[in-house]
Amino acid sequence: MPAHPPTAVLDAEHVRFVEGAASIIVASRNAANMPELVRAQGCRVSRDRSRVQLFVQASQAQALFDDLRRNGRIAVVFTSPSTHRSLQLKGDDASIAPARPADAARVAAYRAAMVAELGGIGISEALVRALLAGDDATLSVVAFTPAAAFVQTPGPDAGRPLEPAP
Repeated sequence: MPAHPPTAVLDAEHVRFVEGAASIIVASRNAANMPELVRAQGCRVSRDRSRVQLFVQASQAQALFDDLRRNGRIAVVFTSPSTHRSLQLKGDDASIAPARPADAARVAAYRAAMVAELGGIGISEALVRALLAGDDATLSVVAFTPAAAFVQTPGPDAGRPLEPAP
């Protein structure tokens, strides 16, 4: 599967959104087109906006990892729980690596941001922390080059491709 050349599909505002308090669902598919989903616990976008890194619990993602190792295809949806604003990124060059010790701080910040975001719509801190629980020692990083990006916010623009960032 050829990787796309590194061209940024996200602008600075989109980067703030995907690195912020957005629910992140990572998806892959196997050879039979059966999907596999896992919740990510934070995101980091490279300075040139050409690579996206997602933090996932390895214990929850083995089937996803198997799919990504076989075909590299990935789809990720970022959704603001309070507004339903959603973006989807797709790529075909996903890779998996262990998280670095410093990545735990980004995951902790993401968890705190999600506690605040979901607390604002009445979801308890205990429930959010349970949803995002995991062993930071087994965090993994899924990295990919976004080859396509779409608006997925419910409404008339849902499914509209984002234009490449300047």
